[in-house]
Amino acid sequence: MSWLSITNITFGIATAIFYFQLGSVMALQFGAVNAIISSLYAIVVAGILSTYISYLSAKSGLNVNLLSRGGGFGYIGASLTSLIYASNFIMYCAFEGMILVYALHAFFPSIPMWVYILIFGTVVIPLNWFGIKQLDKLQKWSLPLFFVFLAAAIVMAFFVTPAYSGNVFTYMPEGVQVGGTALLLCIGIHHGIMGLTALIPSDYARFLKPKDIKATVAIGFIPQIFCYGVMGGLGIWFGVLLNEPNPGVYIVHLLALGGALFTLITQLRINVTNIYSSSLSLSNFFENVVKFKPGRRFWVVASGVVAIVLMLGGIVDHLDTALTFQGVFLLAWASILVTDALVVKKLLRIGPGYYEARQSNLFRWNPVGVTALVVSSLLGTIAALGFMGEFLESTAAFFASVLAAILTVAVALATKGHFYIRNETHDIPQKDHIA
Repeated sequence: MSWLSITNITFGIATAIFYFQLGSVMALQFGAVNAIISSLYAIVVAGILSTYISYLSAKSGLNVNLLSRGGGFGYIGASLTSLIYASNFIMYCAFEGMILVYALHAFFPSIPMWVYILIFGTVVIPLNWFGIKQLDKLQKWSLPLFFVFLAAAIVMAFFVTPAYSGNVFTYMPEGVQVGGTALLLCIGIHHGIMGLTALIPSDYARFLKPKDIKATVAIGFIPQIFCYGVMGGLGIWFGVLLNEPNPGVYIVHLLALGGALFTLITQLRINVTNIYSSSLSLSNFFENVVKFKPGRRFWVVASGVVAIVLMLGGIVDHLDTALTFQGVFLLAWASILVTDALVVKKLLRIGPGYYEARQSNLFRWNPVGVTALVVSSLLGTIAALGFMGEFLESTAAFFASVLAAILTVAVALATKGHFYIRNETHDIPQKDHIA
């Protein structure tokens, strides 16, 4: 596929109303200035990670789960990351689905919320039935509609009575200052999603035409700019202007029925990508660990059903906790993949200069990635719980990612790359070697 098609599909991630909510919540609680600084940080860090991981995926033709096999985890170690990766997508599917449910319930309150949950939790299943080509078509026809509704919401915001009449982008709550704890808390919130937005594009970059590999910069950065810059920035503006953190409420307030339709379009766009990525990860895990191979469509259905159960069970009430611990794991994982490629394989020349994904040529476990992930995630979780002080509590995911990078290099040096490859192969095309 062309880089434009791949970027178009990743826009399904970037146009989620969830990023409105992040901007609104951070601005109202910690100040618009801190929210803006944190958003710029998220664009740069997630953009760099996403660009390089997408590049590795495009060169090898492997998604992030398969990259992990030859990138320091072994085939069983990588399968464990697949399970946790899948759980993240399913949880985000539930979070995004609940935004849609709240928006429609606000407009049609006579219909019980559980009915909305069943309907919109189920509809993403057939939208995923035919894989990547179907996703591309869905994103193409829905993107113009998204921009029409977005423009209408912006225009209508100028005609409502604002709850805050000052400069929205310099708004600071009483007693809150620029920088310090407030900024760290904003960065901590962003860490909860940055790991996922950095890793997701690799699921699609593997389909990139060889002549377009340099376009991984666009695939890596454009979604991050739109996620945290455009959508997050508008979330700051809408949230402060209307003194409302929930986009499911203020979009309906601005556009009435159009707001419900806008929410429907955006949430379907993001949730089809959530279900697609979770189905790939679940398929990888169960095929490798228990040899269960029912096919990707089975896991599309399974992912949709679990997301429905989470929505019915009130997962949205635990958003902060979920984001914190997801951020610790996902940023550590992304850090290991990038460190392994740039430092271990390229600089230190430890292990093969290509990515081998076939089980017959791999060890079940590679202590390089597994040790780095387990230790950094464990200590990052302890930090997130507040046992290592206020600073590390707010920056637990960043702490885990730095620790993961250090451990990746240390364990690779200690093991001398012995566990990267069990059977040396000679059928890897030259273009698939790390450049």
